[in-house]
Formats: sequence, structure tokens, C-alpha cells
Amino acid sequence: MPRRKPRTDRRSGPPASSGLGADFGSTEPGPDSDDLYTVRTIPGSRAVKTYRCPGCDHEITPGVAHIVAWPTYGGEDDRRHWHRGCWNGRRTRKITRRWS
Repeated sequence: MPRRKPRTDRRSGPPASSGLGADFGSTEPGPDSDDLYTVRTIPGSRAVKTYRCPGCDHEITPGVAHIVAWPTYGGEDDRRHWHRGCWNGRRTRKITRRWS
């Protein structure tokens, strides 16, 4: 029986060594200023941890689809997990939680 070629990785996105950058999601204006944020949608099937949304200060529980946003020119430590509605309303209301 002939050997089959190994299956190639068909996942989209940058290689793991490239880090997080503007090419790893859409770019949108941020909540407080005109800074650009990189935004990714996390489907419920990939949401496995509990996070606290900075828009409403409520928990995002495992299994709930949500948004991850970080300043385009920031680092991984600046990522925040938002409810989709809170992210969409970020311009009309204040952020309830601040990180130092």
C-alpha cells in the first residue's frame, strides 16, 4: 500500500512565531481615542475561560462568543475580552473598568 503525504496545516492566520499584529484581525477605532485596535471574534466553541468585560464589568463565561481587542501597536498584555454589544457601544458609553 503506498504511503500518503502528510496532511498540511490548513488553518488560517499567521505562524505562531509572528506574534500578535495588525495582520491578525480587523482594525477598528478604539474605545477612548482614535487609536487603532486589532479586533478578533472568538466563537463560543473556542471560549474556554472566564473573562471580565471592560465595557460592562460583567463576566464573559466559557462558551460565550465575544471579541478580543488590543491596541494595534500594543503588546499581548493589552488584550481585553469584550461582549460583542459592549464593543459595538464603546463610543457611546464609558469603560467601567481600568487596568494599570
